Amino acid sequence: MKAARTVLEYLKNNGVQHIFGIPAGSVNAFFDELNEMSGLKPIVTKHEGAASYMAAAYAKYTNQMSVCIGCSGPGGTNLVTGAANAMREHLPVLFLTGAVPVNTVGLNASQELDAEPIFQPVTKYSITVKESKDLLKEVVKASEIAISGVPGPVHIAIPIDVQHEIVPNIEIPAPPKRTALVPNLDIIKNVAEELLTRKNGYILVGQGVRNSVEQLLELAEILNWPILTTPQAKGYIPENHPLLVGVFGFAGHEAASELIAEGDGQVLLIVGSSLGETATNNYNLNLTKNRFSIQMDYDQSVFNRKYQIDLPVLGDINVSLLLLIEELKTKGATQKSTALEVKENKELVGDIEEYNTKNVLLNIQKYLPSSTRYTIDIGEFMSYVIHHMKVLDYDTFDINVHFGAMGSGIGSAIGSKLAEPERPVVCITGDGCFFMHGMEILTAKEHNLPILFIVMNNARLGMVYHGHNLQFHRTHPSFEQNPVSISAMASAMGIPSFQVTELQDINQDMINNLSNLNGPAVLEVVLTDNNTPPMGDRVKFLSSFGK
Repeated sequence: MKAARTVLEYLKNNGVQHIFGIPAGSVNAFFDELNEMSGLKPIVTKHEGAASYMAAAYAKYTNQMSVCIGCSGPGGTNLVTGAANAMREHLPVLFLTGAVPVNTVGLNASQELDAEPIFQPVTKYSITVKESKDLLKEVVKASEIAISGVPGPVHIAIPIDVQHEIVPNIEIPAPPKRTALVPNLDIIKNVAEELLTRKNGYILVGQGVRNSVEQLLELAEILNWPILTTPQAKGYIPENHPLLVGVFGFAGHEAASELIAEGDGQVLLIVGSSLGETATNNYNLNLTKNRFSIQMDYDQSVFNRKYQIDLPVLGDINVSLLLLIEELKTKGATQKSTALEVKENKELVGDIEEYNTKNVLLNIQKYLPSSTRYTIDIGEFMSYVIHHMKVLDYDTFDINVHFGAMGSGIGSAIGSKLAEPERPVVCITGDGCFFMHGMEILTAKEHNLPILFIVMNNARLGMVYHGHNLQFHRTHPSFEQNPVSISAMASAMGIPSFQVTELQDINQDMINNLSNLNGPAVLEVVLTDNNTPPMGDRVKFLSSFGK
């Protein structure tokens, strides 16, 4: 059996069903072996960067390791941004890159590059395998590292000749299993005592709560404390939950900011947030000022970075919450009946007359299923999504403002749809992002994925334009460009499309015509919105460096 085949057999036994990437000479052994294997399907993309975003989203929504592959040299470097993205989101992705034959290293072989050190800063583990006898062993080791502790990406570079070598009598190991990180029970007891003694506080929810929403809500209802979410965590707490105040941080809500700045909460309970720049409204010191701070996370490195944490709780979020709830109940605490009253659901569309970004997005959402997952790209529209769009169901927004890679939302939509085929998926992207990775709508077409790609086309880099205008009171002409019809581009690829030029264009029939198809569709929104986006204090933060 070829060394490459042993890797593929191991991955298949691991539950891997898709390998995202692009074939090339330096990884040809892997793609050749896939001809002989059922149940392991390559998703051949148009760019390796997009493949990495697909693999990250697939790992997120299947809760298992995914696999991404690229050639030596440029294929590998195209994957680095995706690896950094996966590292930031704690997603277990195995990145495989080809490498030149062992005996040509240092001889300027075609696409030669030492990828191992390049991936090291953005993965948990990066290595080059130089002997076929070590290949499967290293893949097994890397897979265990990827899912253990704080999950994250790993990387293995494999020379062409190593892939093709025959390895005898190989036994395919069993897949690794992640061991839950259980918090110290004495610390949990201390947390319960502090919460009951101080009585009054707030809960700040980060993206780490994704698989623990039920437990988080139960805890919030026991305490009867307001819930704030970070921008990255938008989508986990439904809009109509009576304890939800809104988003704190980038593009957040005034009510949330006022609560932090002026509220009398004695405790800040931080659940699954690393308290980075976008989550804290540019490191706002009011978060923990005169408050007892408790932070729950499975990543020890997040404690006491910018904010002094009085009581860190190291452990898997769902385990920590379950144990804390049990401890509170032991001490006599129960869910408050007032917490179960449902807030009146406000109308999705407010000032419906103006053709602007806010009203376009709210109108579109009105005609889509409440279970729709929106994968949000990076751009001016992202701040409107965070600030104005409603959370109608659980886990319905994928917003990667944390790392902020333009075009990532397009690949994320494909990875999400492959992970959960029955869930409606809509990508909200912009013309700038589309020109980076928009050709992946062809990938969606080739795999019959019914994804609606909404492209906000303002013929400029909108977020950059507004940011510079607010900070410097001028913009460079290069931020704008001649308009391009993206719906015409989609039509040329045989993909159904529609172009919106006024608010009245958006209706149920139009959305129905672009939904439930046997493949993707493109909804182009031609709109130059000169309203100031709700970016919060982001511009003030950037302006502080120009003084």
